Amino acid sequence: MMTTKQKKQVKAGAKKSDGVVKVALLGFGTVGSSVAKVLAGSKFPGIALTHVYNRDVARKRDSAAAKFVPSTAKWTENIDDVLKSDVDVVIELMGGLTPAEGWLRKALSAGKHVVTANKQLIAYRGTSLQRLAAKHGVQLVYGAAVAGGVPVIPGILQGLGGDRVTRLSGIVNGTCNYILSRMETGAEYATVLQDAQQLGYAEANPSADVDGFDARAKLCILSRIALHAELNPDEVATQTISTVEAIDFVYAKELSCTIRQVSRAQVDGTRVHARVAPMLIPLSSPMAWSHGTQNMVVTSGNYGGDVVFSGHGAGGEPTAVAVVSDLLAVSQGAKAVELPVRKRQVTGEFLAPHYLRFVVDDKPGIVSSIAGALAKVGANIDSLLQRPGYPKHRLPFVVTTEPCLTGVIEKAIHSIAKLDCMLERPLTLQVLVPEDKPE
Repeated sequence: MMTTKQKKQVKAGAKKSDGVVKVALLGFGTVGSSVAKVLAGSKFPGIALTHVYNRDVARKRDSAAAKFVPSTAKWTENIDDVLKSDVDVVIELMGGLTPAEGWLRKALSAGKHVVTANKQLIAYRGTSLQRLAAKHGVQLVYGAAVAGGVPVIPGILQGLGGDRVTRLSGIVNGTCNYILSRMETGAEYATVLQDAQQLGYAEANPSADVDGFDARAKLCILSRIALHAELNPDEVATQTISTVEAIDFVYAKELSCTIRQVSRAQVDGTRVHARVAPMLIPLSSPMAWSHGTQNMVVTSGNYGGDVVFSGHGAGGEPTAVAVVSDLLAVSQGAKAVELPVRKRQVTGEFLAPHYLRFVVDDKPGIVSSIAGALAKVGANIDSLLQRPGYPKHRLPFVVTTEPCLTGVIEKAIHSIAKLDCMLERPLTLQVLVPEDKPE
């Protein structure tokens, strides 16, 4: 009779005595159908797709993508057909917390390995699900949850586990990167957003992307594996990209910068400074070179220095590559590096230069009023930029500050926004520079 330890060693790999790993797909959308395509095209020995779960399964079964699913596979819209089957690996590609969490808990408890690309689930429930997987001697892997086809999660876990990573920053939402890199050429936000929706990069309700919630979940996952810090996603500060306008790219260029949605986190003792927001990035930074739906993550370690991960983060096929890679690792018994993780307090405060864009009905004394409001909170002006050619009754101009705390700037903006000359709330963006440090 096998001991508990021996049983767990058997379960560590998904291969059965007949040499076949049975796989179930939960979700047959863009990524799910791409996974089926990759599996069919590569014909990995010993892996068999045996079940496909989806709502309205008849429509999916009749779709063009269904040709990549083996004729022997069972299509179902009853989740118990998967959970009570003899499948070895469940691949979850539906997203969201409900009902995915409950189903995956049942799968893990039944001794099935789980591969998922569900960033919200891993951000909010990853630690408890990992414990459940360990309890039942199976694996939970999620390499596709961040940056799609860019192997940033396995790269950090396997390649940087020996370093002490203290800081990370990245572009991890392809939709926002597509929108902002298009705006860099002069396009307006509303036009580019509509294009992104038509191309399938953005949902009909784009809030999860443009307001930073998707990137926030990914930042929390990266913080857990790179910084060994457990963060509550709801405590991580976010800022929408929807208030960025084409004029901001004009001024950013004058400052030798561009604008991207940046997710950043940095360890400071027992706290972690974390924020997801559009920021000014110097053109000399690798992140300024990321265009379209490309993703990029930069980690900074005490011993290994800076490491850059870059590639296509959005789209069905790049994400499917990460999913299938996880499946192959599980089927062959590969185990992820496990490092201690601690819950950390989160603050959105960073000490950094700031870019402030105002739109005013031009009158004498506006600059002195702004300077006074900034001086009152201890912030100093570094430069003032005003492009010619704009009407006096709606004049956009920019002030940049010397490094100061985010909260200090927000306090000044609260006061400045009340000035009679202000036609809209001033836009505040951090400037990402190598020397900036949390406070």
